Amino acid sequence: MATDRARPAQSAGEREMLDGWLEHHRGILIWKCEGLSAEQLRQRAVPPSALSLLGLVRHMAEVERGWFRQVFLGEDVPDLYDRSTDEDADFNDVDQADLAEAFSAFERECAASRQVVAQAPSLDVLSKQASPRTGQPFSLRWIVTHMIEEYARHNGHADLLRERVDGITGYY
Repeated sequence: MATDRARPAQSAGEREMLDGWLEHHRGILIWKCEGLSAEQLRQRAVPPSALSLLGLVRHMAEVERGWFRQVFLGEDVPDLYDRSTDEDADFNDVDQADLAEAFSAFERECAASRQVVAQAPSLDVLSKQASPRTGQPFSLRWIVTHMIEEYARHNGHADLLRERVDGITGYY
């Protein structure tokens, strides 16, 4: 699966800039997984960490669903991975995970998130679900910015994982 990692425009409106950076980071995560075998995608960082590239893909699919569909839209959709007995099931249950399904779920959730953002009249629209900490809703701007931060952090992990797997490094 080839990815478009084009950098966002250097001069653009806020919405285009945020959308561009979010897309850029989605592409980086997939790029870090390209050309690897199932075994390599499942390879853990270092004990005791359960972190793997496949786990990151599963986690980010869950995060996309959580923020855009569950929190912003207030949809009553279940989590992708059963976290009833393991909060980190997206990371921990990769040994038997179906790779095609994991990447397909990621693509589906990203497509759903793109649609949510595209249909919102502005970045000022507030989420249906409120923060459990503050009781206040989130603006779409906050959610998109948080997603960029979430990907940036995990893409740093992905870079280190990929380097451990086969020595390939690079961000752009």
